[in-house]
Amino acid sequence: MNHTNSNTSDVIVIGGGLVGSAVSYGLARQGVKVTLLDEGDQAFRASRGNFGLVWVQGKGFGMTPYASWTRSSSGLWPRLAQALLDDTGVDVHLQQPGGFCFTFSDEEKEDRRQRMQAIQDELGGDYPFEMLDRQDVIARVPALGPAVTGASYTPMDGHTNPLKLLRALHAANLKRGVHYVSGQPVKQVQAEPRAGGSLFTVEGRWQAPRVVLAAGLGNRGLAEMLGLHAPVVPNRGQVLIGERTSRFLDYPTLNVRQTDEGTIQLGDSMEEVGFNDNVTTDVLANIARRGVRTFPVLAGLRLVRAWGALRVMSPDGFPIYQESPKHPGAFVTTCHSGVTLAAAHAFRVAPWVAGAPRPEEIGVFQGDRFLNPNYRPAHAH
Repeated sequence: MNHTNSNTSDVIVIGGGLVGSAVSYGLARQGVKVTLLDEGDQAFRASRGNFGLVWVQGKGFGMTPYASWTRSSSGLWPRLAQALLDDTGVDVHLQQPGGFCFTFSDEEKEDRRQRMQAIQDELGGDYPFEMLDRQDVIARVPALGPAVTGASYTPMDGHTNPLKLLRALHAANLKRGVHYVSGQPVKQVQAEPRAGGSLFTVEGRWQAPRVVLAAGLGNRGLAEMLGLHAPVVPNRGQVLIGERTSRFLDYPTLNVRQTDEGTIQLGDSMEEVGFNDNVTTDVLANIARRGVRTFPVLAGLRLVRAWGALRVMSPDGFPIYQESPKHPGAFVTTCHSGVTLAAAHAFRVAPWVAGAPRPEEIGVFQGDRFLNPNYRPAHAH
């Protein structure tokens, strides 16, 4: 069904990146009438600057529900990839062979083991991982350099093509009748109390009884209008892309991956520099050095491009999911792992927005936690 001539819908989703597009897709699959408002290319496009990992290992240290939530999404990812292929013919090149995080000293390896063991213990053992010594790792990743002492490995990790993912989500939404509006920044959301809920009006034009804030860094200001708290700030990551080269890496790793197209991606920097998404030679040099230290075969690789992108980071690094207590029907969804969590957003958050019970794991991720002066979590990694 095509709703392009209507300004009313069941749900308005604000933000057309990976988070908003995945939630919209999940809603549309349930037959919900959705309007998706996308700011367009003038927005800070975190969805176009990420690393493409579907990553579980190490996440949730100090916040066990995040480990469960991330693993749930990883488990749902094959379903999402197949659904998008069926709807659009776009293969997002999901591969989940497991992933490695390499260590460069015995101390680093022991710290990694303790972190992984703590998460496994908190989850009652339901968190498979291996700590591998150098020879065990080389048996699976022969191109490793002499500086690598070992690695953690889990079978839960994988990667995808994030640009194809965003394209597939947009195409699938259009096919399923989502009213997609591009070039529409949102600065104003109004809530009018009604019997049994609220009527939300966005930019004085679009109306719906439910609204989802999935606007990334824009959620901070929009949340305040709806009685929600989303104190997100930008965190810059820089990425290097190397030319296509013969296949030498069959697994995703935390800092280096070889894409489905054969190019090499290097990254994993974190910088607090406000809204500056430029690249800097010192950070890129460190990324390149670490890449070559891990895989000496990269030493002669030509670099074809580099970029900086802004993560959407909460004060503790964990997501924010909440329905407004003041204006029921208004939801905020914010995270810095839009690729990893895309399946959870489509298949678990979207049903909640549509009226199903809230997923158990995300009850701890309300934005109100940051208003509690006694809240002292471990920071997400």
